[in-house]
Formats: sequence, structure tokens, C-alpha cells
Amino acid sequence: MKPLIQKLPLSEDSSFVARTYRTPNFEVPWHQHIEYELILFTEGEGMSFIGNYVGTFETGDIFFLGANLPHTFQKKQDLITSAVVIQFREDFWGKTFMELPELRDIKLMFQTSVKGLKIVGKSKERLRILVRDLEYLKGFRRITALCECLSIIAFEAEYLELSNQEVKQLNAKDKERIDKIFQYTIDHFKQPISLTYIAGSVGMSVPAFCHYFKKSTKKTYVSFLNEVRIGYACNLLIDTNLTITDICYESGFNTLANFNKQFLKIKGFTPSHFRNHFRESVK
Repeated sequence: MKPLIQKLPLSEDSSFVARTYRTPNFEVPWHQHIEYELILFTEGEGMSFIGNYVGTFETGDIFFLGANLPHTFQKKQDLITSAVVIQFREDFWGKTFMELPELRDIKLMFQTSVKGLKIVGKSKERLRILVRDLEYLKGFRRITALCECLSIIAFEAEYLELSNQEVKQLNAKDKERIDKIFQYTIDHFKQPISLTYIAGSVGMSVPAFCHYFKKSTKKTYVSFLNEVRIGYACNLLIDTNLTITDICYESGFNTLANFNKQFLKIKGFTPSHFRNHFRESVK
């Protein structure tokens, strides 16, 4: 299964995309595109998969994603989700514009964005207003508003770098293989997934698969699978009153001991401490 190569249509009077996508038009599978993407979530929450990063998103979060960085945002169950999505090619303003010395910091930020950036701090608040307005701007003001957004990200540098997976040109066979692994994991993490099965699904032995996955993503497959499951468990801990034991099994773990161990390893808290800490923080 290859990732969806997404192509968003441009109108006759625009050089880049800036529009809101809302359920069901928001939902897209594991995909990638040559455009850079600035995305502001205006409704909903769920899980984010960016390169080899697994985490969560919620209303108000902003991400900036580099060109060709595979990603998907999976909403939580039946929750309505929407986002303002801005997509543009690096050369949409001309072949030489980014070579200007004044844009050195923005060019460096573009290079960093291959890791996927999650905006934080005061920059997040400033960008929320700009991104919402950008969807409705016309003419030259669209260009200057986008430049202002990029300037805030580059010069304030208030962001978290998410993925450490190298984005590189893979041959067709390798690309199809790693994308198939990611999409299957995202779709089936609640179920038992054995190394024998996942390796066999892409025509590899277990040792060859383990070596291939770690070389491609800089983490083991078991670590990646555990991160997906713990990310989902965090949502259940926050938004439901299910017991820790029920959440353990609902998230795909088969023993409570392993669930607690992996949760502490990944989040730095026990599941109960995580739930209590969150509830205290929102009082």
C-alpha cells in the first residue's frame, strides 16, 4: 500500500492552498505531498502520526510539516474534526526567491521542518489568528500573511521537533514496504500484531524485518507499536472513566504489567498518575 500522494486543487486566483477541511473531508490516510503544510486544528482531537513520531493533537494545535514528510491525523472515534490547511510549494513565489540572504533563517527552518514541527508558546497564539484570517485574504495580502506566519515560526523558534526519521528518496519497493507497515499498524494496533505476521506481510524474515525497520525509522518496530498504543491509551485516560485495566486491553496490550511498564517508559508517569495529573490541571 503506497501512501496517498495528495494534490489539492488551486483556484485561478491563488498560488497556494488555504482552506478549511471538516469531517468527513478532513479524514485522510497515511499520505505525503511535495508541498509544505501549515495546519491549525479548529475542532476535534485525536492521534498524530508524523514520520516516525506518534502523539496526540487537540483543538488549537498547530503543526508545520516539511515537503514529502509522510503523516496522518486520525480523529478520535466519531468526534467532528476540522482544520485550516495551508499548503504551498517552496518555489511557488519563484525559483530564486528563497535564495535571498534575508530569507536565510526561513530556509533553515524549512530544512528543520522535515522532522515535523509542533508550534508552542506565544507563537502558537499569534499564529492562530493569522492562519484563520489567511483563509479569507485575497491578492497580495495572502502572500504577506503567509510570509508573516513563516517569519514567526523561523525567528521565534518556539516549536518541538517531532520525528527523527530521515526523509529520503527510497526506491519504489522500499517506499511501498515501509508505508504498508505504517498504515497497517495505524489501522490494527488494538489487535495482536506479531513480528512474524508483520514481517511476513511485507515478504521478510523477522531478523531482516527488524533490521530494516530500525534502519528506516531509527526505532524498533515494537517501540513504534507501543508508542501508538500508549498514545491511544492517553486519550482514553483523559476522556473516559474506563478502568486502567480496561484501557490496557482496549489499547492492544495483553498484560497490565507490560502496559504499566511501557506507559512509564514513554510518558514518564504511571497511567493513574497521568490521569490524575491531567484532571488536576484542568480544575
